[in-house]
Amino acid sequence: MGSSPFTMRSILALFLLAIQLATALKFDLPASSSNGKNERCIRNFVSKDQLVVVTAVVSGSKGDGQRVNMHIKDSMGNDHGRPKDIVGEVRQAFTSAADTAFDVCMDNQLVGRNSGGNPSREVELDVEIGADARDWNSIQIQEKLKPVETDLRRIEEMVADIVTEMDYLRTREQRLRDTNESTNERVKWFAFGTMGMLVGLGAWQVVYLRAYFRSKHLI
Repeated sequence: MGSSPFTMRSILALFLLAIQLATALKFDLPASSSNGKNERCIRNFVSKDQLVVVTAVVSGSKGDGQRVNMHIKDSMGNDHGRPKDIVGEVRQAFTSAADTAFDVCMDNQLVGRNSGGNPSREVELDVEIGADARDWNSIQIQEKLKPVETDLRRIEEMVADIVTEMDYLRTREQRLRDTNESTNERVKWFAFGTMGMLVGLGAWQVVYLRAYFRSKHLI
């Protein structure tokens, strides 16, 4: 049996590289005046007690008439960082306090006239959550792990994160299903009650009109 050209380490490395490429995002951020702030936001979901590392690489240089700012916030109103006047690489890390969605918003303010026509900055944004956000090189050195063991450990934690998220989604789906069934039950009884009231009102109108016409000797 011939040897395979791909070792286990190569397969794991390709798998991890594909995941990293899928999470990176590149875009151009046009500059706008301070009176017309134009934010571009990226939203992600994070589970409770998960580590999140946001890395932004911004092109350009200071003094070129543009100022790129970043704001990281979650749907619960927590503020996780506001780096300002970003040039080059900036990294922000935080640990989520609850299951929530968070936004990474960036804006490019025009603060001078040295930018020429249609100024913009190129932004490379990478959001790492859970196992992806950990410093695996440091873990490998501290625990004296082999590269393959480190890759397997990382994949194991990634799978655990996925299982945790699936459990949360299943619980949420069950709650939504229970709410839907409860709402349907209430709507059904409301419809029955409405029909009963309409039938009762119709019968009362017939009885009233018959009594009225008889009192007038019309029937």
